[in-house]
Amino acid sequence: MAGHRIYKLAFSDLYPNYTAKAERKGRSKEEVDQIICWLTGYTQPELNELIVPGNPVNLEQFFGEAPKPNLARAQITGVVCGVRIEEIEDPLMREIRYLDKLIDELAKGRPMEKILRVAV
Repeated sequence: MAGHRIYKLAFSDLYPNYTAKAERKGRSKEEVDQIICWLTGYTQPELNELIVPGNPVNLEQFFGEAPKPNLARAQITGVVCGVRIEEIEDPLMREIRYLDKLIDELAKGRPMEKILRVAV
C-alpha cells in the first residue's frame, strides 16, 4: 500500500514553513524547536542536524525514528486542514497533524504551557 506523498517530503524542506508561520505571528524559531523537541523527543542538537537544508530525512523517517514521542501528544485534539485529529486512522498522518496543530496554536498566540499540555 503506497503512503501519502507528503510522507516523502524532506523535513528540512518543511521546517522553514513552520518557522515562517510562527515568526509572521510574532513567535520565535526557538518556540517552534521547543514544540518539535517536546513532541518527538529529539534533542536540540539532533533537530539542528535534521533541519540543515538538503538533509534527505523525510517525514516518514523523521517521525518513525523519533527517539521518544511524548505520551501527552494524545491530548492534542481539534481540526487541522478540515480533519479532526482524533479521527485520523493513519498513525503517521496523525503525527504530522499533531505537529501542524501545535504550530497553529503557537501562531494563534496560545501560551507555551498550554501548547505543551503542561498540567497546572
